[in-house]
Amino acid sequence: MIITSNTKDMLVLMCLSLVMILAGDLTNNLASAQQTSAEEQVIALPPQSSTNVLSPSPGSSVRPPASQKWGAPADVPTTVLPQESDPTVWGLIRHGRKGSVSIPNQRAGLLVQSQGQDWRAFRNDSIFKFGGWVLLGIIAALVVFFLARGRIKISHGRAGTTILRFKTIERMTHWLTAVPFVILALTGLNLMYGRDYILPIIGHEAFADITIAGKWLHNFMAFAFMLGLVLMVVLWVRHNLWDKYDWGWIRAGGGIFSDDVHPPARKFNAGQKIVFWAVILAGASISYSGLALMFPFAMEPFAATFAFLNNFGTELPTQLEPIQEMQLLQTWHAIVAVILIGLIFAHIYIGSFGMEGAIDAMWTGEVDENWAREHHAAWVAELKGEPEPEPLSFEAVGSAEKPSHD
Repeated sequence: MIITSNTKDMLVLMCLSLVMILAGDLTNNLASAQQTSAEEQVIALPPQSSTNVLSPSPGSSVRPPASQKWGAPADVPTTVLPQESDPTVWGLIRHGRKGSVSIPNQRAGLLVQSQGQDWRAFRNDSIFKFGGWVLLGIIAALVVFFLARGRIKISHGRAGTTILRFKTIERMTHWLTAVPFVILALTGLNLMYGRDYILPIIGHEAFADITIAGKWLHNFMAFAFMLGLVLMVVLWVRHNLWDKYDWGWIRAGGGIFSDDVHPPARKFNAGQKIVFWAVILAGASISYSGLALMFPFAMEPFAATFAFLNNFGTELPTQLEPIQEMQLLQTWHAIVAVILIGLIFAHIYIGSFGMEGAIDAMWTGEVDENWAREHHAAWVAELKGEPEPEPLSFEAVGSAEKPSHD
């Protein structure tokens, strides 16, 4: 059989066409297989709630969850109860519902304390007003007293001779306690009243700087004040016990209302003893509460205190949350501090311009002899080996007899 050249060309073209048709079918089959595989992988992905998830593809930026497990998709549990809605959960938290926590302190499960609003209102209203009335009332009383009485003079004038009243260590102890107390009082009052009365005058930035600096001063000066309290007890507690002269001194009002009455007293009179014990007891109390506020949740004194008071018939709560302890500590700290500041106002007045010769005792340590005899006659007699004066009787108070200075 003779095949012409035209026939050969046609056979070649037919073979090439057949090869191209077969190659196209093979390509379509491969693409279809890949698409089917991808769809099967997508369908095989477990739901988001399942812990059996596939690992991400190599090079993926998706980090698998920490709870990832290998294996077949987990069965959907059929005993899970429906969870409460978010508004319901938030309502429970907002009104003080305590949850469970994984840390040892189970009381940390309380996220929101609604009673905190009551405490904040009490602090910003009742304590705010109480402190203001106490301090302004004492200042007003001192102004009225000064206008009515004037400066208390040395009745017999200065003698020109002095007596050593306080040694150097005693004066150092006094100022070690007094200077930190003044700083503590100013910085504490700024925290209570500064935002209402100082901030509008100096502006936000200046007030913020002053308050932050005051916070640090308040915290560190507290330790100097505590040291001063300890030294005061060591040096002066034996001089501040009740003695036979104190009741007569109280009955005579300390002689501050008359130039003719000078009740005798030892080194410290009854008024000074009251100030001493107020400073020691109130100072110790605000020191403790201050430490508890500086180191939150480390001390919880009120639960034990309330339990003790309940022995006397009270019904105070003894199961207190840590935040309640902090709120009570802050309230107690503020109230005691305000009362002590008011008392120190009176002490500063009498010890400075309110009484002639008084400031010398803590400034130089030397006091005029006539001043000492008028205000501390029993102490002078003890120093000089003189006969001890008799306590001031009620009759002597009424007769207003001047003491002899022979």
